[in-house]
This record gives sequence, structure tokens and C-alpha cells, in this order.
Amino acid sequence: MTDHNQTPLDWSKELTERTQKVVQEFWARTAQDSKVAPRQIAGQFDPGGIGRAFMEMTQAMMANPAKMFESQMEFWQNYMQLWEATSRRMLGQEVEPVAVPAKGDKRFKDQQWSKSFVFDYIKQSYLLTAEWLMHNARDAAYADKHTREKVDFYMRQYVDAMAPTNFVATNPTVLKETIDTRGENLLRGLKHLLEDLEAGHGTLKIKQTDPAAFEVGRNIAVSPGKVVYRNQMMELICYEPLTEKQHEVPLVIIPPWINKYYILDLQPRNSFVKFANGRGHTVYVVSWVNPHEELANATFEDYMREGPLAALDAIAEDIGATEFNMIGYCLGGTLLASTLGHMAAIDDNRVKSATFFASFLDFSMPGEMGVFIDEEQIKAIEEMMERKGYLDSAQMAATFNMLRSNDLIWSFVVNNYLMGKEPFPFDLLYWNS
Repeated sequence: MTDHNQTPLDWSKELTERTQKVVQEFWARTAQDSKVAPRQIAGQFDPGGIGRAFMEMTQAMMANPAKMFESQMEFWQNYMQLWEATSRRMLGQEVEPVAVPAKGDKRFKDQQWSKSFVFDYIKQSYLLTAEWLMHNARDAAYADKHTREKVDFYMRQYVDAMAPTNFVATNPTVLKETIDTRGENLLRGLKHLLEDLEAGHGTLKIKQTDPAAFEVGRNIAVSPGKVVYRNQMMELICYEPLTEKQHEVPLVIIPPWINKYYILDLQPRNSFVKFANGRGHTVYVVSWVNPHEELANATFEDYMREGPLAALDAIAEDIGATEFNMIGYCLGGTLLASTLGHMAAIDDNRVKSATFFASFLDFSMPGEMGVFIDEEQIKAIEEMMERKGYLDSAQMAATFNMLRSNDLIWSFVVNNYLMGKEPFPFDLLYWNS
């Protein structure tokens, strides 16, 4: 820690020297790592059509100047109300806020955002501007619904990124921490930033939890099980029931292949596998292989044949089962539904029941994920996968994080880089990473 008896000049000099040392150490490690040095960001692409969508929004707004003038006048009036309210607060009067955060918005929970008229003004100014930008983005006349949704989504990304909570000078919590630690928080934050750049091999991979806090088989994914079958695409794990009386029909779980199976077996207190075992169920879980170039030509049908269908055959051989209860989770549920359709077509009636957890079956309404689905973007993804043989996890992680950017991106930027703190150990985010 910095000596609090130092002069500001000494303090500034020390931080500068230590920052330079951190940067030098980072580049020294980077130079030794052949994976990082070349900046292997092959396949990284700019989501297609964003610029064109925003150009269409601009043209639509310019085509209706009267509507734009009306919107600007309303925005100006709201700002005048904010100026008046802030002036009255400066004189010690109690006034109602002009703009308030949405319910559940955790960014402005520090009391200084309300107690200090300066930070209250910054907060309300941001909220007014954000609402005005979002309103204009949504209210423009677009040629199609997809363009409207794309503009709305990326405008929200911009608005979230520009929040005053994301900057040192406009976040009272960060300012207090900086003063209290004499800048040590920013130095720690720089270290975290460089470590995340290294972990991402040149791209920023924000650490969302403490990776050292968990270890598979020690304090996460600890239900005792055994691998009873393996092929090129998966391993089949069997978990025995914990009760004296047991159900005859086994429970077979098909998780998604874009993340690990143990979302259903995190820790004993929140493990679905343990829950089912404790109620007499023999549980089988498919654990998909992490695909690389060797599975570049694998199709959806291959996942069906070497996943659910192969699992049923293996279980029949393992315990002689002729009927099965099945669960599909997320994309595994999509695969299960397709498998059931195939089985029905060939009169295969072995599945007694099917349950779906957070599974997508009707892709005509994909929600916000639809922003990433159009011919231009699909073509870019296909070209990338043609080169690499698979879609890199960093690409998917960035997409899912953007769906909840304040929770999964900016809260960690503030905590890790501005406050200089380590992220909280969280089993779900460890699994997610």
C-alpha cells in the first residue's frame, strides 16, 4: 500500500512507476506466449448491417423534421426542468426528481446519487438523454421490423456503455475509493485489465468470478458418478439413486453442447442431479465433448445419433432399461424435441416422458437473439466456421453478455477495473465462463 505520509508528487510518481512495471511485465509475459503474441483474433467479425441500420434511422428522422423538432423541444423542456430542480436543490429546497432510474436498476444504489445535487444532476441528465435516444431510435419509421430491433438493441448497448457509473470522474463510489486508497484501486484495476487481456489472448475477457474459488470435482460438480459410455461426441455419466426404494425408469438429461453439463450439478445445495438422486431416480447425463476442427463436418443429425439415441442404447445395455424419462435443457431441449420427432417417425416408443428446461422450440420468435439472425450475419458466421471448423466460445460469450450488458459487462468493469476488486465467487458464473 502507498504511504499516506507521501506528498501528492511522490504518490503520483510511485503510481506511474508501478503502472509502467505492470505494463512491462505484461508485455514480457505476452512475448513469451506464442498464443498471445500474434494476436490470434482470426474470425472476429463486425456484426453485419449495424451501420446501415443506423443510417436508415437517421434518414427516417430527417424525413420527418417536424417530428424531430417536437422531440428535441420536449428534450429541451425536460432539461430546463432539471436545471430548475437542481438550482432549487442548491438553495436547500426539497424537489421531486425529473427522471428516476427504472425499477431494478442497480447502478445508482450509492446514496450520493441522490444526496449530492451534483451527482443527482449527472444521474438525471444521463437518464433524460438515454430515454430521448432510445425513444427516437424506437419511434423512427423503418423499412422492416428487424432493422428496428437491431437499432434498438445497439442503441441500448451505446446508452449502457455511456452511463456515468462506468467512469471514474462521474461515479461517487469509485471517487471515494480512489481518495481512500490514494489511487491503489486504479492500479489494481489496471492489473486486472492486463490479466483479462492476457486471458483473452489479446481480446478483453472480463473475469466474472474468482476462477480459483472452484474446482470441478472438489466443490463444484461433486455428485458421485461414473462414465458408462463414450463416443467421439460425448460421454454418458451415470448417477446412482440415494434412496432404498428406486424408480425403475431412468432419467436421461440432454444438456446443450455450447456449455458444460454441470449447470445441473453445481453444488449440493443447488444440484438438480442430487435432488433427483435423493428421490430415487437413476440419472444419466450427456457430457458433450468440446468440439474443435476434427468435428468441423458434424451435423445436427450427428449430434442426435451420437447424443440422445446413442445414450438410450448405451443405457439399455448398462441396466437393461426399455423405457426412459428424458429432460432437455436449453439447446439440448431443442435436440431432444427433434429426436422425439425422429423417433415417432420410425415408431420408436421408448421415451415415456419428456420435460424441457428453458428450451427453444419455436424459432419464429427468437426474442432479442433475433438481432443476430439475418442473412448477412449468418453468412459471416458460416465463413468463420468454415475457416476454423467451429465457433469460438468468446464469440458466443460476447453475444450472450450483450443481452444483459449492465449485469454481465459493465458491473464487472466497475468492480474489477475501477474499484480494483476481485469478482465475487459465484458458481453459476464460474460454470458460464
